[in-house]
Amino acid sequence: MASGKKSRILYIQKILTERTDENNPLSTNQIINILHEEYGISAHRTTIANDIEELKEFGLDVVTIHSTQSKYFVKNRLFNTAELKVLIDAVEASKVITTNKSKELVNKIQQLTSINQAAGLKRNNHNVNRVKPTNELIYSIINTINEAINTSKQIEFQYYEYTGLKKKILKNKGEVYRISPYYMVWSGDFYYVLGYSDKHQKIVTFRVDRIAMCPKISKIESVALPDDFDIDEYTKSVFFMYDGEKVTVELRCDNSLMKYVIDHFGENVITLAYDMYSFKAVVDVLASPTFFGWIFGFEGKIQILSPENIKEQYLKMISSQNSIRNI
Repeated sequence: MASGKKSRILYIQKILTERTDENNPLSTNQIINILHEEYGISAHRTTIANDIEELKEFGLDVVTIHSTQSKYFVKNRLFNTAELKVLIDAVEASKVITTNKSKELVNKIQQLTSINQAAGLKRNNHNVNRVKPTNELIYSIINTINEAINTSKQIEFQYYEYTGLKKKILKNKGEVYRISPYYMVWSGDFYYVLGYSDKHQKIVTFRVDRIAMCPKISKIESVALPDDFDIDEYTKSVFFMYDGEKVTVELRCDNSLMKYVIDHFGENVITLAYDMYSFKAVVDVLASPTFFGWIFGFEGKIQILSPENIKEQYLKMISSQNSIRNI
């Protein structure tokens, strides 16, 4: 059984934090009964009032409702319910976090508010059945990469890919990749590690959830990050992490597509009126199948104006796709 003033104050803090909110205050007698029945602690009305005043001085935002019997509740917390809902939705929708880890995180987030408000969060949860990864080592992989970045050490790892029969296999017959990691990048709901590859003599990216096992931190020092390297410009130009020729492209876009252009290139993207029905966007991209596929998805509402060689590459891709359909 707990006893003593220090233990009593800690349990009162626990009771108030876990069980109260503005719609569910606890009276002095209720707090006394919980202390006695659940924790074996005896307390008096004046003792409860004095302890709660000390908790207020400590920084706990306890509101007192004065009446024939005073009632108390915790008002402001580190996160309000709206913020917790956003965090839960993000965890549930994340393609980085596995289903089991998502459940664990949601349970922890719900503990950041009162029991009653946590129940409300559970009722409001909506599982959109997003695709979730199966790599349960994701936390360990992320922590290891982060440690390597902080200590400026290279990492070694193997990488997954899939066969046409949806079988997961190690890429390049189990080749061990070695990079000097610089950044962890979140793009398109996936985590990527960005670093320098001695083999390829350039900065490369790997999907973190496709790393086979926890990377090994090498004793070899990382290659220094170039002084002129701009992470923001790099991630914009790589365009969802696919390689290609970096080029400035002019696009003619239907006026209805402005929000999609801003979503991909940011609000600072250069746009000019083209005619009554469209605008011109000037963007820096890596001309790759991913970029061409993005344009193709708008069914003719985006056209490449220049440069001519990129325009020709796009037309060849469309032509090859039509040939495949006609086989």
